[in-house]
Amino acid sequence: MSIVRRSNAFDPFADLWADPFDTFRSIVPAFSSNSETAAFANARVDWKETPEAHVFKADLPGVKKEEVKVEVEDGNVLVVSGERTKEEEDKNDKWHRVERSSGKFVRRFRLPEDAKVEEVKAGLENGVLTVTVPKAEVKKPEVKAIEISG
Repeated sequence: MSIVRRSNAFDPFADLWADPFDTFRSIVPAFSSNSETAAFANARVDWKETPEAHVFKADLPGVKKEEVKVEVEDGNVLVVSGERTKEEEDKNDKWHRVERSSGKFVRRFRLPEDAKVEEVKAGLENGVLTVTVPKAEVKKPEVKAIEISG
């Protein structure tokens, strides 16, 4: 939430609602909104495990499915990558705040041994990428009864 100042008078409470990370972003340029790293930082992913699968959900608003890649590297590393393109700018526009990031993003997740990487499925709907990695059935150890003599 941003507060718009309507006068030039000093207001000691005006910055109470300011972004607490603005100072940090000015010190560390990699986290500024003009950096490719900003999009990486904003590609938020949830990972849940169900009895049948590992399910990853990534918020990718404004990203088309053609701009996203889902891959499995080295047999067990799930890689979600892509690029959020920058909005066309008109020279007559006057920007007051730029918070939405653009640029490349990549996230990597080492999958557990029970992941069936050959059956991974992905879908993008309403700006949410869902990647489903089915789980292999856990084989229960076979128990063999041994007769006791004596």
